[in-house]
Amino acid sequence: MTQVASGRIGLAPMEGVIDVVTRELLSADGALDWTVTEFVRVVDTRLPARVFLRHCPELETAACATASGTPVHLQLLGSDPEALAANAVRAQALGARQVDLNFGCPAKTVNRHDGGASLLRQPERVHTVVRAVAEALAPLGIAVTAKIRLGFDDKHVALACAEAAESGGAAHLVVHARTRREGYRPPAHWEWIGRIQARLSIPVIANGDIWTLEDYWKARTLSGCADVMLGRGILADPWLARRIKHWQRHGEMLPATPWSARAEILHAYAQRMRAHLPEKVVVSLLKQWLNQMRGRHEEAARRFAALRRRTELADFLAGLGPVPHVTGTQPRVDASGFSMARPLDVTP
Repeated sequence: MTQVASGRIGLAPMEGVIDVVTRELLSADGALDWTVTEFVRVVDTRLPARVFLRHCPELETAACATASGTPVHLQLLGSDPEALAANAVRAQALGARQVDLNFGCPAKTVNRHDGGASLLRQPERVHTVVRAVAEALAPLGIAVTAKIRLGFDDKHVALACAEAAESGGAAHLVVHARTRREGYRPPAHWEWIGRIQARLSIPVIANGDIWTLEDYWKARTLSGCADVMLGRGILADPWLARRIKHWQRHGEMLPATPWSARAEILHAYAQRMRAHLPEKVVVSLLKQWLNQMRGRHEEAARRFAALRRRTELADFLAGLGPVPHVTGTQPRVDASGFSMARPLDVTP
């Protein structure tokens, strides 16, 4: 592999997975350029502040960013243009610096209630929603962005949906390289993102099945996109953004992420989450994360098999092995120039 031009890396807004703690942990090494919250569901009313703050506590920071300074964009999901516009204005008043619109969620419940990917069946609805929010936010000086899939049942309106988002006023467009029907089944159709990228004048960001540095290169090559968004891949390898940035800067491949680094982030996550969740819930969340790691890491798979039936948090953490750095205070810097996953304050 050779050095490539730099490109931005975002953290995808995975429902039930990416919350304020995971955003802080995964952005701590400085390799992510932005993150996006889980969606705030909008129906037909203006939501109270507590709903926005529950999804995005970073609104209470001056820059709406993680502790490492990585920007956090607030995502809205819905189909009512006026309600979405009103809630986007509300989000800005609370501190949002950028608002993202979700047209990609494949969940059946969401789609059945006319949200997420369901709007992709009618490109004009994508345009109407984006335009309403863009026009509401323009006087306030912040941008609206959007995320889509390649269609609902098939790809025949993929280009039309992308163009609808752009003409509506989206500042950039994230494209998950599958239809709603395809869900998360491989392969990701990065070449289809390339068709969209060739038609649009706004930045297009490739998303879907970027698990490794090699996947990143293939996604860039086939899509023509400089920027990518990572989801399950960065949960499986918490150093994935760092290894991409290192390659961009130096044209070198970093060594494989060791088990100790994966265990460290799980320990740090547990310390934060146990402050406000029952221990059995924390164990369940840890299993969910470890499950993402196990498919592509032999030691993670072995640990998952050994721990999958554990229900006590202390037993589960002991099974991950000792992690000596979790209680430290100073970030450590590796050869790539990025700080190591920073130990976090564990107070609630």
